[in-house]
Amino acid sequence: MDTSFSKLNLDSAYLSTLDNLGYLQMTPIQAEALPPMLEGKDVIGHAQTGTGKTAAFALSLLSRLESTGEDYPQALVLCPTRELAAQIAKEIRRLATHLSNTKVLILCGGHSIRPQIESLSHGADIIVGTPGRVLDHLERETLNLDYLSTLVLDEADRMLDMGFFEDVESIADQTPMDRQTLLFSATLNEEVEHLADIFQSDPVRISVQSDEISPIQSKVYSIERLGREESLLRVMGHHRPKSAVVFCNMRVTCDDVGESLSREGHSVLILHGGMEQRDRNKTLMLFDQGSACVLVATDVAARGLDVENIEVVVNYDLPKQADIFTHRIGRTGRAGREGISISLLDDRKSHHIEVLEEALGQFEILYAKHLSEDYPRPRAPEMETVEMNGGKKVKLRAGDIVGAFTNDFGFSKSDIGKIKILHYVTFVAVKREIAKELIDRINYGKVKNRNFKARHAT
Repeated sequence: MDTSFSKLNLDSAYLSTLDNLGYLQMTPIQAEALPPMLEGKDVIGHAQTGTGKTAAFALSLLSRLESTGEDYPQALVLCPTRELAAQIAKEIRRLATHLSNTKVLILCGGHSIRPQIESLSHGADIIVGTPGRVLDHLERETLNLDYLSTLVLDEADRMLDMGFFEDVESIADQTPMDRQTLLFSATLNEEVEHLADIFQSDPVRISVQSDEISPIQSKVYSIERLGREESLLRVMGHHRPKSAVVFCNMRVTCDDVGESLSREGHSVLILHGGMEQRDRNKTLMLFDQGSACVLVATDVAARGLDVENIEVVVNYDLPKQADIFTHRIGRTGRAGREGISISLLDDRKSHHIEVLEEALGQFEILYAKHLSEDYPRPRAPEMETVEMNGGKKVKLRAGDIVGAFTNDFGFSKSDIGKIKILHYVTFVAVKREIAKELIDRINYGKVKNRNFKARHAT
C-alpha cells in the first residue's frame, strides 16, 4: 500500500514542509483519516497517543484555511489540558511554516486572560484551547466563531472524564452548522459515541488497532516484601533507562519519589499540578532537552507530554482507570520506536489486578525482590541546558547560536541539541562535557556581535 504523502491532494508546499520535517510515510491513522478529512467530511478517529493523529488533523485544518478578509478564527481545536494545547499548537505551527502570517493562538487557563484578549483583538486563524477558557472568551465576547470551518475535539474521552461536556456543547452551539467536526479519542465508549451523535454529521469512522501501533513491552513487578520505594530503585537500577517517566497519583508522592531517586544518584525532575505554570513549562523543556533522565509526574503529564524517545514509563502508583493507564504508557513507544512500560503491583489490592487485566489482558507477574540490590550507578544525562539572557526580542535565532558555537567557539554541531528561544531568554542543550567551557566562551565572547550572559539552567 502506498503510504506516501504525495498521493494526497495537498499543495506542493505542504509536501516540501513534510519532507523537511522528516515525515516521509503516513502512519496508519494518517493514511486512513486524511483523505476523508481533506474532502471536508466529519471523522471519528479512534487511536492512542503517538500515532500521528495531531499531524493528521493539523494538515487537514490548515488546508481548509481561506482568505476571507476577516480576522476571525477558521479553526478551533479543543483539548483537555494546557500541556496538550501547547503540543498541538507547536505541531500546527511546524506544519504551517510555508504559510505567511498564519496566526495560531493558545487559549488556556493558568495564564492571565488580558494578554489573550489583546492577541484576539489583532485576529487569529487557528485557536487551540481548553474548553473552560475558550468558553470564557465567548462569554466576554472577545472571541467570535462565526467564520469557523473546522472544529476539532481532541482526546474527547479525557475531556468528558474531566466534566467538559457542557462547556463543549456551549462552544459548539456558537459555531456554524455547516462546519467540519473532527473527533479523536483513545477509547470509544457510550459517552464518546453520544458526543459524536450530537456534534457530527455522518462521520467517517477510523480505528487504528493496537497491533498497528509500535510495540510496547509491558512488565509487571510485584512489590512483595520490598515495598514500593525499594522496588522502584531496583527496577530502575536493573533497566537503567536513558529517559524515563515515573507516574504517581499524588503530588506529595512525586516529591517523595523524586527525593528517593535523587539520593541514589538519578538525575530527576518533578512535575505536578501544584507547580506554577511557568515552572511546569521549564521542567518539561529541560526534560525534553535531555538535561535529566527521569521525570517524576502526576497525570498532569500523561497527556500532552511531547518528548521524543522516552524509553521507559513506570507506574509507581497504578491509576484507578484502565484508560489512564493506556495514556500513561503511550508516552513511550512513539513514532515507531520500541518502549517499555513497568507497573509496580501490590497484589493484595484486587482493583490493581483489575486495572491491569483491563489494560493489558493476560500478564506475567515478575518479582522486584528477585532483582539485584547491587545495581550499577544510574546513567548521567547526556545533555545539559545552558541559559542565555537574550531571545526573540533581540532577534536571536537558532542559526546565530549554532554559527557562533561552531565557527567562533570551535565546537561541533553534534555537541548541540535542542534550542528553545523565548522572548527574553534562550535555552540551549549541549553535551555535558562541554557545558562549562561553553558558558565561559559565551560570557567572555560574542554571539551575533552581542554580549550575552550564560549560566547552567536549573
